[in-house]
Amino acid sequence: MDTHLHHYHKEEHLKSSDLLRDVVIGMSDGLTVPFALAAGLSGAVDSTSIIVIAGIAEIAAGSIAMGLGGYLAGKTEQDHYTSELKREHYEVDNLRHREIEETKEFFKNIGLSEELQGKATEEIAKDKKQWVEFMMKYELGLEKPDPRRATKSALNIGLSYVFGGLVPLSPYFFIDTPLQALSISLVVTLLCLFVFGWFKSKITGMNPWWGALRVMLIGAAAAGAAFGVAKLFGG
Repeated sequence: MDTHLHHYHKEEHLKSSDLLRDVVIGMSDGLTVPFALAAGLSGAVDSTSIIVIAGIAEIAAGSIAMGLGGYLAGKTEQDHYTSELKREHYEVDNLRHREIEETKEFFKNIGLSEELQGKATEEIAKDKKQWVEFMMKYELGLEKPDPRRATKSALNIGLSYVFGGLVPLSPYFFIDTPLQALSISLVVTLLCLFVFGWFKSKITGMNPWWGALRVMLIGAAAAGAAFGVAKLFGG
């Protein structure tokens, strides 16, 4: 009973980590790239409608591209696990002696006596499925991935990108002057980047204030560079 509860808790922890990673990937790019685009266009055009259209187009394209990247990463993980699982089944069926030695070696490395190594290996080898799963986890270090992970990752990253991208673009929906909209976008986006960086660093164990400042400065540098280039070539 305790083992089941421990396993259940671990799976929930892994799912939460996957979701957090997806949100971080989507939000970090979503806040930064459209912000830089809007800032660059603000230095080159006189109409916020152009910036809004370009911004929405970028958010749509960016969210699809980022989501597709997450989907392919999830599929690659699933395909790798399936490939290794087939190989492990083959080795258990056709290279049984070698697999037995590898299983004993694992128990030896965790400190079991030679007698217990043989008994534990004999017991686990009685059930082929259990044996294969054991070898996948402890020999190869592979956990069985969620079969829906690729789709979930694509949605999580894509939606996070859209949500993040709308933050710097939102002032341009209500203000007609690009530079005025940029000034508001600058304050709102840098604040969001600071908060996002703080929580991201807090969760990952980094210094939250330094992490927040670093994320905010990266966003500011990207927007400043885009604005400066637009002014230079547009002027």
